[in-house]
Amino acid sequence: MQETRAITGYSSLGTWDLKSTPGIQNTGNSKGYYNVEVMEKLSPNAEQVIRGRYLLKNAGGKPVETPEQLFRRVAVSIASAEEQEPATWANRFYEVMAQLEFLPNSPTLMNAGLEKGQLSACFVLPVKDSLRDIFESLKNTALIHQSGGGTGFNFSQLRPRNDRVTASGGSSSGPVGFMKIFDTATEQVKQGGKRRGANMGILDITHPDIEEFLTAKQEDGVLRNFNLSAGISDAFMMAVENDRDWELINPRTNEVTKVVRAKYLWSLFTEQAWKSGDPGLIFLDTINSQNPIPAAGLIKGTNPCGEVPLLEYESCNLGSINLSRMLRMDKGSTEVDWARLSHTVRTGIRFLDNIISVNFYLLPEIEEIAIKHRKIGLGVMGWAEMLIQLGIPYASEKAFLLGEKIMNFIMKESYKASSHLAAEKGPFPAWEHSRHYPHTPLRNATCNSIAPTGTLSVLADTSYSIEPLFAPVFERVGILDGKNQREINRFLIEQLKATGLWSEALREQIFIEGSIKNIAGIPPKIKLLFKSSLEIPWKHHLYHQRAFQKYTDNAVSKTINLPASTSKEEIGRIYCTAWKYNLKGITIYRYGTKADQVLQCRLNTNREC
Repeated sequence: MQETRAITGYSSLGTWDLKSTPGIQNTGNSKGYYNVEVMEKLSPNAEQVIRGRYLLKNAGGKPVETPEQLFRRVAVSIASAEEQEPATWANRFYEVMAQLEFLPNSPTLMNAGLEKGQLSACFVLPVKDSLRDIFESLKNTALIHQSGGGTGFNFSQLRPRNDRVTASGGSSSGPVGFMKIFDTATEQVKQGGKRRGANMGILDITHPDIEEFLTAKQEDGVLRNFNLSAGISDAFMMAVENDRDWELINPRTNEVTKVVRAKYLWSLFTEQAWKSGDPGLIFLDTINSQNPIPAAGLIKGTNPCGEVPLLEYESCNLGSINLSRMLRMDKGSTEVDWARLSHTVRTGIRFLDNIISVNFYLLPEIEEIAIKHRKIGLGVMGWAEMLIQLGIPYASEKAFLLGEKIMNFIMKESYKASSHLAAEKGPFPAWEHSRHYPHTPLRNATCNSIAPTGTLSVLADTSYSIEPLFAPVFERVGILDGKNQREINRFLIEQLKATGLWSEALREQIFIEGSIKNIAGIPPKIKLLFKSSLEIPWKHHLYHQRAFQKYTDNAVSKTINLPASTSKEEIGRIYCTAWKYNLKGITIYRYGTKADQVLQCRLNTNREC
């Protein structure tokens, strides 16, 4: 249970008097649950999430702060990094969060302002080939999960199963065996005391245990706290294309232990992904071709959802701009509010950079490299809802082109903001050894990343990340201690009301169908705008991922949601296309292939829409 603690210089969070907080403007009322002049009322689902996951609680589990106080706590804490005008920046940080225009990653919302508040979401830890090192990483993993962070590992340094262990004369358990130990530990340690920890497990395509790794999730419940991805090289992809042999190499001896056909391994990928969604692919050569600091070493791992490629012991602070609120009306039509977007980007970059300065670091190795590289990842959510308000179908060329334009703008503004911070506070210490040198100094080695924005999107009452609408109506199953959430898209309701079609009977019909595609009387234009994720061809999913990846210096986390009828061969084509598009990773999910599927588009059933 989180305890209420005082922020230095401010009153106890448990009895925070908003009117008397030094330097913070109180534009609402001190007793109100919401700041009516700045923050709109949270949706019922958002209120459930913010109460269950983010508000500080006393020993009895009762919230001791309001949502307004939560955002003020975070704003004051992050602004404490400012030597000049901290109150001004606290107001600015508060405003973008309270208006749900920008939100930082969950650990920041949970822990900012607390004693030893760990604020980063993403970590990559080494797993070296000795029992001592393996269990040292396991201990550090537990500490990170306890603080609210997620972890990624590349297990490829471990000797294969049944390989000789010199010290004991015994044989090795192999990477998958040790992954199961990490998985069991994760099961017992919740992230920030609120949810099970999340892990990414990577094994390189050259490892002798790659077949065992690819089939590790055949049995239900195995490695349930891991996302799995194979570390893929360009050489392997070309071997698949040309139907060549592929060598598997023992990392302990560097000797070839087995030769298989590359297409055989490829068929294992596609079959297992078809069955369960795992494994995904991480394109390591593509990642390292864009490594901002090549002198620091090869990047071999990512965070749990793949949007942040990281060196060992690196961490990253993430935040997302709510694109659905970056719009304005002009002469009766809706258009992108570029000035507002620019302001939000600059505020978000400064906010994320400040986290590095005020953060509590669990390990000295993490602190050293975080300060040396100052990596951050500003991304987006609400992309699908921005398109809906603009009247642009997700599966259209106009949408892809706008995606490129939006992310190009965000990237340029992010780098301008980072350059400005470098002039004000100094560049990141490793700048002279980076690809950015000798051009304009930057404060951050990376600036942008597209995260999945799971609970953040619920809190902001918008669509996930750059995903299309999963469905116009759906159910989130078991996200908060077994609780379910039903949701119908508010923009669909608005458009149906505008056409005079909305009624309680239609509402019930949409809930039953899980889609509007077969409901008579709804105009084709509305049906086109509100196509579900499963109705959109996979190539259009990849077009969006490619559009945003083109202007993202980290990576893009996106799930290609597929109908249950998708074939194994089609999954192979998706994976191959992702590589050709220079994406850094690819994840697919065929509807209904997991018993504990979180998003369901027919209520109270796992049947496909």
